[in-house]
Amino acid sequence: MLSARVTSGAHSAAPIIAPPMQLIVPFAGVLSESGRHAAQSLSLPRLDQWLARAQAGPALGGDERSLSAPHELALAHALGWPLDDGLLPWAAQAAQRDGLAVEQRAFGQLTPVHLHVGTEQVTLTDPAALALPPADARALFDALHPLFGDAGFTLHWGEAHRWTLEHPSLAELATASLDRVVGRHIDAWLPAHGASRAWQRLLSEAQMLLHAHAVNARREAGDLPTVNSLWLSGCGAYRAAAQPAPQVDDRLRTPALNEDWSAWADAWHALDAGPIAALLDAPADATLTLAGERRAVPYARMRGSAWQRLRAGWRRRAAHQLLDGL
Repeated sequence: MLSARVTSGAHSAAPIIAPPMQLIVPFAGVLSESGRHAAQSLSLPRLDQWLARAQAGPALGGDERSLSAPHELALAHALGWPLDDGLLPWAAQAAQRDGLAVEQRAFGQLTPVHLHVGTEQVTLTDPAALALPPADARALFDALHPLFGDAGFTLHWGEAHRWTLEHPSLAELATASLDRVVGRHIDAWLPAHGASRAWQRLLSEAQMLLHAHAVNARREAGDLPTVNSLWLSGCGAYRAAAQPAPQVDDRLRTPALNEDWSAWADAWHALDAGPIAALLDAPADATLTLAGERRAVPYARMRGSAWQRLRAGWRRRAAHQLLDGL
């Protein structure tokens, strides 16, 4: 879309070309049987209208066991990054936003988490459920800082729920996204042992320190989940974005990860009435990428004659059928 031309005296400025409107929707489709059943009852008239006018592009992903979630692959593709599974450098990108020097350096994101130890498996609970106060998070961070420093790693404060770890080895350490692991048995998502031996030793020491920390003693006394581990993700060397970042609307994420399908359906209806409705009035180069747990599929405004677009609309499946394929 071209902006209005600005003139000054006898000279006119060159037109400024705005980036196309791009919207990525994570967890638009889910694998859970209950979630798929909830999707069948969705009423999404604006999405139906958009899909009737749009054409699907090549899908990204295709395997629910990949380390990087499909919406992350779609975002990385939009930024112009190579699609290296488990090595999309989200931590380096966050470190740059935090004001750190990132060129020629490698980072990983450390998230304070609670691992629920069951009789047969260890499950990672949603970090948001910790509701960790910033002061408590800082106390845990400060206690861990010397431990990481002695091992040659640098620990940087980001936010209460997001710390940044720096070390050259993180440039090649493939890790699973939190969005893959929340609510699931963690064994299948741990880094390959050969590539992460130093990290595994360090994590074991960190877990012992966390177990004995006063913050966790207070939380346990108050019947709150303790911070008993850390999850490493988003590792890789810094990469500059080659293109502007698209909009990512993640309002479906929390209800999907917590399997709250009533809230997920409500979030879908709000999404349909808001951002997707806005897409219908967007310029012709707007795109919508729907991402599930297996793949992400971009939909761009269809070109061709009115008759071709009308015929394609007749053949288009209902929105819930397309979501079921994600």
